[in-house]
Amino acid sequence: MAGKLTTVQGTGILLVTANVGSLFEDPENLQKTWLREFYQTVQSHKPHFLAVHCQEVGGKNYEASMSHVDCFVKELLSSDAMKEYSRARVYLDENYKSQEHFTALGSFYFIHESLKNIHQFDFKAKKFRKVVGKETCSETLESTPSLEKEKFPQDYFPECKWSRKGFIRTRWALADCAFDLVNIHLFHDASNLVAWEKSPSVYSGTRQKALGYILDRIGDQRYERLPYFFFGDFNFRLDSKQVIESLCSTATMQTVRTADTNEVDKLIFRESDNDRKVVLQLEKKLFNYVNQDVFRENNGTSLLEYDKELSVFKDRLHELEISFPPSYPYSEDCNQGKEYMNTRCPAWCDRILMSSSARDLVLKPENEEKSIVYDNIGPNVCMGDHKPVFLSFRITAGAGKPNANKHKCCVVQ
Repeated sequence: MAGKLTTVQGTGILLVTANVGSLFEDPENLQKTWLREFYQTVQSHKPHFLAVHCQEVGGKNYEASMSHVDCFVKELLSSDAMKEYSRARVYLDENYKSQEHFTALGSFYFIHESLKNIHQFDFKAKKFRKVVGKETCSETLESTPSLEKEKFPQDYFPECKWSRKGFIRTRWALADCAFDLVNIHLFHDASNLVAWEKSPSVYSGTRQKALGYILDRIGDQRYERLPYFFFGDFNFRLDSKQVIESLCSTATMQTVRTADTNEVDKLIFRESDNDRKVVLQLEKKLFNYVNQDVFRENNGTSLLEYDKELSVFKDRLHELEISFPPSYPYSEDCNQGKEYMNTRCPAWCDRILMSSSARDLVLKPENEEKSIVYDNIGPNVCMGDHKPVFLSFRITAGAGKPNANKHKCCVVQ
């Protein structure tokens, strides 16, 4: 696998984000396929440092799925495909009985045997500690010194009483370069009908508020400011009103209301001629568009003009160019790997974002263009309702600016 590090080669980094909720509904079939595709990605890119940020660990029925989670973790830690990763850190938020803290996040970190100089930050002692062996932590993560974890306040998303949205932050030092890795899960669109009402939607504003909260926490004065990577399920959606008006530009809209409350129950968009063919049917949890190919042709990138939620943070968060199809909501049918479910408008929910200083690490002039890859995993097979997304790159020796503490990096955002 990955050989010994050299100044020319640099340190291979692979960041992966995966909403894995579907895997625990069908562990026999779906999980095996998911792991196979994941291992192939690892083998292909041969990282020295691998970080996997998971959301919805355990799925919807967390209590019933606990044994499946344990099997999933054991497989990752002991599989033949990962045998050259001699050190690992696994952080699982499994305390589902604590509604005020539970996030269902899981952060996995694997270090290749050839990578000698790696340290992890202790947030309580405020110093780096050398990483040795393999450790799994699944008790109360709130008191674990090697990470920071928070769940968003309930009033951030009152529509969802038991929302599990929040973030986990860890800090790492490789040779002379240190950075933060943040596992993040933001709020979803609870209703397609509400999302359609105005541009930008009320849900977009809620996500903006939550993401701003995390950025302020990461950038406060408690710790040295370092480059950071945010990767997770941001739940970013296309601007519903604008994308629907574009897709249904020549259609007429019929509004169907409930008999008892007179609330809007569904919207039906029909072609003006052509026997009034239905183009789109929109309900709270239904987005049934007549031509799914628009989301797959040229990887759906013609729709990126409606992907606007990141623009609010353009001075604080950056992203490489997207060249893969919307990552959600894929069919959970094992025979429908490329099909989207008719529940939501397909969108790029799963992303890898970075600070300006982190982008500078990724895009160092020494990096060849082909050594940087931003893509999805398992494009042709069923990976659950989310396709995992990854970023592969290399950090060259001297990428950081060492100060008195050789395990710190004074590149700041």
